[in-house]
Amino acid sequence: MADTQAVATDRGTPGQPDTSQEKQPKSVRVVLLALMIAMMLAMLDNMIVGTAMPTIVGELGGLEHLSWVVTGYTLATAAATPVWGKLGDMFGRKATFLSSIVIFLIGSALSGMAQDMGQLIGFRAVQGLGAGGLMVGVMAIIGDLIPPRERGKYQGMMAGVMALAMIGGPLVGGTITDNWGWRWSFYINLPLGAVALALVSAVLHLPKKRSKAGIDYLGVVLLTVGITSIVLVTTWGGTEYAWTSARIMELIGIGVAALVGFVFWQTRAAEPVLPLHIFRSGNFTLMSVIGFVTGFVMFGATLFLPLYQQAVQGASATNSGLLLLPMLGAMLVTSMVAGRITTNSGRYKVFPIVGGVLMVVGLYLLSLMDTGTTRLTSGIYMAVLGAGMGCLMQITMLVAQNSVEMKDMGVASSSTTLFRTLGSSFGVAVMGALFNHKVQDVMAEKAGALGSKVTERSAQLDAASLAKLPVQAREAYQHAVSAGTHSAFLLGAVIAVLVLIAALFVKEVPLKGGPQKPEVTEAL
Repeated sequence: MADTQAVATDRGTPGQPDTSQEKQPKSVRVVLLALMIAMMLAMLDNMIVGTAMPTIVGELGGLEHLSWVVTGYTLATAAATPVWGKLGDMFGRKATFLSSIVIFLIGSALSGMAQDMGQLIGFRAVQGLGAGGLMVGVMAIIGDLIPPRERGKYQGMMAGVMALAMIGGPLVGGTITDNWGWRWSFYINLPLGAVALALVSAVLHLPKKRSKAGIDYLGVVLLTVGITSIVLVTTWGGTEYAWTSARIMELIGIGVAALVGFVFWQTRAAEPVLPLHIFRSGNFTLMSVIGFVTGFVMFGATLFLPLYQQAVQGASATNSGLLLLPMLGAMLVTSMVAGRITTNSGRYKVFPIVGGVLMVVGLYLLSLMDTGTTRLTSGIYMAVLGAGMGCLMQITMLVAQNSVEMKDMGVASSSTTLFRTLGSSFGVAVMGALFNHKVQDVMAEKAGALGSKVTERSAQLDAASLAKLPVQAREAYQHAVSAGTHSAFLLGAVIAVLVLIAALFVKEVPLKGGPQKPEVTEAL
């Protein structure tokens, strides 16, 4: 069957003794270790760098360009994601994945050597170009190596890496910056990346491909312009520029025109960067919707939950990653259980449905938090949301990959990743705009002119700024943050209903590789 052919290429040629059969299980495990390291690099980077940003600004200056250190990386990652997926389908998964690691490491080294903020932003964009291929490469290679029916076993590993990155990122970033300096926030990627590079080079064996068709350069340009415009609208709208400003309207117009042109061109390109035929699969389209909404909700939650716990519940900002432990722990456990059940039974439709219900309930419960909510209560609410996301995170990718042919594995993985990335951009922007508006309204209502002055530049205050406020203003701010999180999570609950609706229409197509297990996965 197609799913096992890529693995079988490492087992000798027909008619000759199979000398690698005993080595293959170990080699697959080594490859999976390398893939997990690469996945951690992509996820950990922004969280480590975020903690180091105050120190970076203190040395390099350029506070007015601070947001571009993150935005440049995010833009490059989002724009490069679909391109890496297509390149893997055209020219082979291994070569493109190794290339993405090398580009990421070059960007990391250059970022660590940056002498001013302009250089750092540019080098971070290089880093982001590589990062776009890391996540896609991991998912697509796993799709090549392991049939969908067996893939559920490894969901726990991927969810564990995600949880570890979210929890450990701020702690590791703070420790590195305090003891070694901010430049090591980037240099730390080099040894980890070198290990992943060496392991993948030595152990991963996949068929070499060479497409005779040329790269769809016009499609790449149109998609890049469209994605860049969308991300800039969600990043700048309501912060740098008013939502109704000419600049935002221009970006919306450019983005819509580019994406319409892209869709039109993909129907005519010889080798389209995003083949539209993959959307003919109802399950793939539904997984794209579910992935978008999951990204919308998850990144909104990870932004506002620590803010609420620091401002309202008095938690330390240093341990902000640990504050998410109930949500991430529940997500990890649920993902592992869902993976095992899917592997053993071959059934998966129940998980998007249950995940949708838990996500809606969890977000609604979080919207009920106020200034008197205890950490235990908020932890339980977070666990409900985490359990819902655990049912969705990896199942989404699994069903999407199972819905396409092997030749489209890369674009299926990259498209699913892209929709989740775009969902996170919209989630942070829309929930953030709602939060900021509510905070400023409540501050003006409860603290008058003083409240408006406190939040005129930003509705999000750090611990030091909060401690300097008069008692009246501080209490007003706590009520304002509570009201802001209520509005943001209530919106999230409404949006999450789309997951439940989409899940109800999922057709339970048998997972490939189920009835007859390949020898490699048996040994695993």
